[in-house]
Amino acid sequence: MTNAPTQAPNAAPPVDERPQNSGPFRVGDRVQLTGPKGKRNTITLEPGKEFHTHRGIVAHDTIIGLPDGSVITTTDGIEYLALRPLLVDFVMSMPRGAAIIYPKDAAQIVGLADIFPGATVVEAGVGSGALSLWILRAIGPTGRLESFERRDEFADVARGNVATFFGYDPENWRVSVGDLTETLPTTMEPDSVDRVVLDMLAPWECIDACADAMKPGGVILCYVATVTQLSRVAEAIRATGRFTNPDSSETMVRGWHVEGLAVRPDHRMIGHTGFLITARKLADGAVLPELKRRPSKSDFSDEDVELWTPGALGERNVSAKILRKRVRSVANSAELSKARGLGADPVASASENSDTANSKLDETERD
Repeated sequence: MTNAPTQAPNAAPPVDERPQNSGPFRVGDRVQLTGPKGKRNTITLEPGKEFHTHRGIVAHDTIIGLPDGSVITTTDGIEYLALRPLLVDFVMSMPRGAAIIYPKDAAQIVGLADIFPGATVVEAGVGSGALSLWILRAIGPTGRLESFERRDEFADVARGNVATFFGYDPENWRVSVGDLTETLPTTMEPDSVDRVVLDMLAPWECIDACADAMKPGGVILCYVATVTQLSRVAEAIRATGRFTNPDSSETMVRGWHVEGLAVRPDHRMIGHTGFLITARKLADGAVLPELKRRPSKSDFSDEDVELWTPGALGERNVSAKILRKRVRSVANSAELSKARGLGADPVASASENSDTANSKLDETERD
């Protein structure tokens, strides 16, 4: 008699056993509760737990088993709409180690970089995993995503957020901790990468390493926050002689209030969050034809560029205490989500994982 093969606890389950984003609510599901004033709260369903508001209590057990899109009532008679959060909702409410790329920019990145099913994509840095989720959705199970992050804590938060959303650890995604210029050549073969997405302080430092790994015709996209970074990375791309002339843009989203005859723009809008700059890799040995245009009056030197974009750029860091709390929170959510379809006790799994995360953080502090 042969024993059935056992599956690693964190491995992706077979496709037909993976948690689906449809059907009745189950233990471990994330649920978005919208109150009468439009305020949204996201909870993870656990047996016996309660969601407390200033206008009553909702027991998790009353939500479990209901269909998606149900209306529930608190103990004080206040109605809440219960929905599974969309990806756009999830990334805006998930625990963060570093600042996230907003959905309006993530959608543009997937489109402008032409990220397609089956593509091999390199992403740096991984931050809190928001963009990783969008890319994994775009490349599908046949694609491959290689993410790079300098900080262990941010990598842990990203892994937890991705596992929480999918309910398993994607087999086609790997997070490497280290500097991209050093780790990319040891991770990816030359001419093997279809797309590169850089979200970092100084992407110009990594352009040559990315060019070596990219296929001819591949797209490199950099997300930067300031005009000084935009200028420097554009000139760095041109200086390599290995890419087309870069294209730059930013995306602003303005909502509209539409109710009867009251149709007007919203008073608030999502304005500048960052610039996107893209270019395509040339074939080895190809020389980009010069653009026919009037002579420029804005000649500059390398010294001018350095004065415009000083090498020492400031970076806002999350405090160690807040980061420890977020790592514990995301580890707990990930275990609850992964336990949904595996027949395990999600509460016990989450507790065990939380103890492991605490121990790991304690060891990091001692080091």
